[in-house]
Amino acid sequence: MILNSQMLYSKRDNTTAKCREMRKSKLELYEDILSALVDKYLSVDSLAFECNMDCVAVNERLDFLMKNRLVEKNQCDKKVLYSLTARGEAIYKTLAITKRLNKLKASIKIINKALHALPPPEEQNEEAAKRSRRDENY
Repeated sequence: MILNSQMLYSKRDNTTAKCREMRKSKLELYEDILSALVDKYLSVDSLAFECNMDCVAVNERLDFLMKNRLVEKNQCDKKVLYSLTARGEAIYKTLAITKRLNKLKASIKIINKALHALPPPEEQNEEAAKRSRRDENY
């Protein structure tokens, strides 16, 4: 009986944790589709699987991307495959560079805070000299 109540509480905790996660923005969803289509031709089903999205949502996003000439529809036998246009590749690369620059910016802030937390080099030299004198006297 105790195990069952513990299992119920753990299930409830898992659902609340899932609810706390923020949904992806439209930009992030578009970015996921663009990144999935880099160097590949994919169907709607394949895109939905790679982007962890619903097929209907993928279709809506693809319609928008095709209207803006970022993605093109290709007929291959009886399948419809999607690929990036040159414009789509350029926008994907721009988004990727921006993401990297934001990560670097965050890293630089952390490093800068760490550097300000350290004592100036003169104080470090004085402390090292005091330690060496203590060691000699010991």
